[in-house]
Amino acid sequence: MTAFRHDTARLTLRDWREADWPEFWRVTNTLSVMRWLGGVADEATRAAAQARLESYRTEHGHTFWVVERREDGALLGFCGLKRSNQAGGPQGMMEVGWRLREDAWGQGYAKEAAAGALDCAFGPFGADEVIALTVEGNRPSWGLMLRLGMERREDLDFASADFDPENPVIIAYAIRREVWRARAGAS
Repeated sequence: MTAFRHDTARLTLRDWREADWPEFWRVTNTLSVMRWLGGVADEATRAAAQARLESYRTEHGHTFWVVERREDGALLGFCGLKRSNQAGGPQGMMEVGWRLREDAWGQGYAKEAAAGALDCAFGPFGADEVIALTVEGNRPSWGLMLRLGMERREDLDFASADFDPENPVIIAYAIRREVWRARAGAS
């Protein structure tokens, strides 16, 4: 399998290296970052997440890739594509997702990385539609989905207490290829 790399203006989305994992967990496995992702992950949860991300690449040719800042090589988190597979959710749909370290928030990195991932989804990976999932309380996440041009898809919402036991519903947003391409052509 060919190594994956996609460069944006300030970022590189790339395949994982074994040496990335300790740094990824150091900068993202914090109370703030994990607030809407099930809480700080213990060793078993981290190992299972790593195995899942590696299996996505093996099975589908894409995953949630490392996000690296080009300027200094800093690992900012992950962003990329997977096939939606959460119990009760829309199975098999192309899903974009991201998780960035707290000191990278508010600088446009998540939007830039997600836009790069969407370019890949609608380009080499041939998706017709891409979804993104979050919880109602995670306003920054669904706010980014709106800024990307995604629309709310209540028909894809599903019950799950994995991320917000107080409001146990995963909400969905989606964008179709033609909408993404029209937006990209307009900018």
